[in-house]
Amino acid sequence: MTTTQPPRTRSTRTNPATAAESDTGSSRGLAARVSLGRIFAPVPSEFLLIASTTLLLTVFGLVMVLSATSAIATARGVAPWEDVIKQVAFAAIGIPLMFIASRLPLIFWKRIAWPALIVAIAFQLLVFTPLGIDMDGNRNWINVGGVQAQPSEFLKLALAIWVAFVLFRKRTLLADWRHVYIPLVPVAGLAIATVIAGRDLGTAMILVLVVLGGLFFSGVKLRVFILPLVAAVGFVAFYFVTSPDRMRRFMSFLNPNCLDDYFNDCYQPLHGIWGLASGGIFGLGLGNSREKYDWLPAAANDYIFAIVGEELGLIGCAVVLTLFALFAVGAFHIIRKTDDPFVRIAAGGITVWIVGQALINIGVVLRVFPVLGVPLPFMSQGGTSLLSVLAASGVLLAFARTLPASIARREARIADARAARERAKLRAVR
Repeated sequence: MTTTQPPRTRSTRTNPATAAESDTGSSRGLAARVSLGRIFAPVPSEFLLIASTTLLLTVFGLVMVLSATSAIATARGVAPWEDVIKQVAFAAIGIPLMFIASRLPLIFWKRIAWPALIVAIAFQLLVFTPLGIDMDGNRNWINVGGVQAQPSEFLKLALAIWVAFVLFRKRTLLADWRHVYIPLVPVAGLAIATVIAGRDLGTAMILVLVVLGGLFFSGVKLRVFILPLVAAVGFVAFYFVTSPDRMRRFMSFLNPNCLDDYFNDCYQPLHGIWGLASGGIFGLGLGNSREKYDWLPAAANDYIFAIVGEELGLIGCAVVLTLFALFAVGAFHIIRKTDDPFVRIAAGGITVWIVGQALINIGVVLRVFPVLGVPLPFMSQGGTSLLSVLAASGVLLAFARTLPASIARREARIADARAARERAKLRAVR
């Protein structure tokens, strides 16, 4: 009698190693999907507003630099676009840098505050080495390998982040003026002194505005804020009085009959006003400026707004002012919506720097202020100036990315407070 063996069944057991690899692959795939989701996640409207105005101002500036420098470049026997190529190269570096900075987390900006300030001050001190060069009575530039740079432009951003970090760390102690001023005043004073030593009053005033902006948005008491403000005004007045050259230029600014001093201190302000006035409402047309034919000094730098008015008229000037206003709106929305004191103070300092410098530059062209030698952000010719404001815009974009979480935390706190009040009412009824 034969017996039949039961058929062998294929084992359904799974190899543990294979299962582990499968789980690992699944987790990696999930992580990849999550990472891609974060990259392509919707951004706040403030991010779009700041990024779009920054890009528009930069492109607008490149076009105006090309127009303002083409005539002089041709007179030198080189291509009309010779000077703007350098500006385009810095824009090609700065715009990707801006979007890279926008991806950096908030903790990065807090940790880099002290190292950034130390490096920026050390960089600024290079102007007093053989690398430094004098220009128009100021020693605030260096020349490395044929490339000219202005280290104080990067000091503005480093100082804004550092002021925010110090006041953020001391946020519970700001009622005491000693904690507000130490170490803020000595360290910030040292940074500003390195610029003053190079006799660059315009940049020093912008650095003072950065510090005052940080103090204002930190919420310190008014009397604590007023004292540094009065000290800053007194220092600027003292600096003017003790410098015969600056005092002479300041008096020419106050002189209503500036034509009497046409060939001296009034030459540049008068040609700036004439350029604006000749543009009218619609301008002479892009590229048709007369002042750029070596009549207006610094036509592509500090007086680029005069070329805008001459070629594009009142409409072109209004477009520039509107773009800066929209940039300010986006930045102030960050300040208003965030619940992080560091973000509020740093964004406030950066906004006061960029918007305040733009208003000062335009005021100089309109003869509202004396000649101070500060560029128009995003638009004036100057690679380091463009890099610094684009990097600062990247910091604002990084702050804008934190707004959804800030708003969610605020709404959660409001909901918790409302629920607590409802529970208190129920207990009172019982």
